[in-house]
Amino acid sequence: MKDLTVGREGKLIFLFALPMLLGHLFQQFYSMVDSAIVGKFLGKEALAAVGASFPIIFTMIALMIGIASGGMVVISQYFGAKDMVRVKKATETIYIFMFVASILLTVVGLLLVDPIFRITKLPVELLPMAKTYINIYIAGIVLFFGYNGTAAILRGMGDSKTPLYFLVFSTISNIVLDLLFVLVFKWGIAGAAFATIISQGGALVTSMIYLHRTHEIINFNFRKWSFDWEIFRACFRIGLPTGLQQTFVALGMMALFSIVNTFGTNVVAAFSAAGRIDSVATVPAMVFAQALSSFVGQNIGAGKVERVRRGLIMTMLMSWAASILISIVLIGFRSHIMNIFTDKDETEVIRIGGEYLTIVTSFYLVFATMFTLGGVMRGAGDTLIPMFITLFALWLIRIPLAYYLSGQLGERGIWWAVPIGWTAGMILSFLYYRTGRWKRKAVVQPILEDEI
Repeated sequence: MKDLTVGREGKLIFLFALPMLLGHLFQQFYSMVDSAIVGKFLGKEALAAVGASFPIIFTMIALMIGIASGGMVVISQYFGAKDMVRVKKATETIYIFMFVASILLTVVGLLLVDPIFRITKLPVELLPMAKTYINIYIAGIVLFFGYNGTAAILRGMGDSKTPLYFLVFSTISNIVLDLLFVLVFKWGIAGAAFATIISQGGALVTSMIYLHRTHEIINFNFRKWSFDWEIFRACFRIGLPTGLQQTFVALGMMALFSIVNTFGTNVVAAFSAAGRIDSVATVPAMVFAQALSSFVGQNIGAGKVERVRRGLIMTMLMSWAASILISIVLIGFRSHIMNIFTDKDETEVIRIGGEYLTIVTSFYLVFATMFTLGGVMRGAGDTLIPMFITLFALWLIRIPLAYYLSGQLGERGIWWAVPIGWTAGMILSFLYYRTGRWKRKAVVQPILEDEI
């Protein structure tokens, strides 16, 4: 457990973020390994099928993961206030919610997969493989939820190192199982899906054993667990806007894919591969923002609101530095990086993916600024306005522009719509941050508007 209420702000946030950064990179890395193995050994059609499945999976899990993030904020504020009784109640409440929600989503997801693929206009030749992959993934989604709930609990208590260890274990096992199921057993795209859910299950089991043995406030005697409605309402109030935001982001990804799908298999495969790279490249900005949220939550809970502004400045500088470096690397080596995901003879897929990377990565600085500002608001418990900002930038800027520009510039129009949407979100986030209204949303105690 890490107390973020004392010490140098920049050093604390960096050291707290570092294990989370490595953990997220490992998590995204084994997603990239999935795509690379599928693309290299099963072909561009399989790569496109996996990519087309991702926004549907993301849509299913986004709402519940958002509420779990609300639980992280609540736990961090109770932990900052040294209220361990409520920390324990909050952990039990999060676990119960995640288990029930995952069962319901599994049933609903399996019923809706086929009509969703039809709505998004997935090319017919990709449909059988995409359905195989996503059905297996959905069947194991309870394991994904369980691990992410555990990680949120640990991070809320200031422990960002332990989730990293379990993710390293999960990543290594996923790579080994990928190679075993796809190359040795010849299970095709189903092998990649089984490898993912089995590795997630391993991370869940090991993390729960760790909690049971090392944290006295956590008790895995399920018969004694209770669901605290007051705490759940706090988690729900804070996490629901974030969950809805992520859900509408996922739906936006589905809308983008419905536009991309009309350009055929080459563009879908390129977008799938470049999207995997993009998801890894944006991890530093998102993780620094997540670390800042925990920092803000604990300091608000402890009444040390003067540290929040200094934490924001230091986080912004670190996030900018990482974004500039990543942009330079991806633009300079875009073709070589794309070649990881497909055969070198697929020159059109590599060209289209490189074009995406050139356009989108040039604006990572904007993305980092937007996310860092949002991290302050979410740590304070104000998640509603950031949700509306995201929805505006996505659904009123990015999606309409992607549709319009794709008719004028082809697939390049879709790529240009992405950074334009980020720019709109950054401007609105900065304007709202300057109003200071986010300071009034703390769970533990009120924050005076002139204190920060």
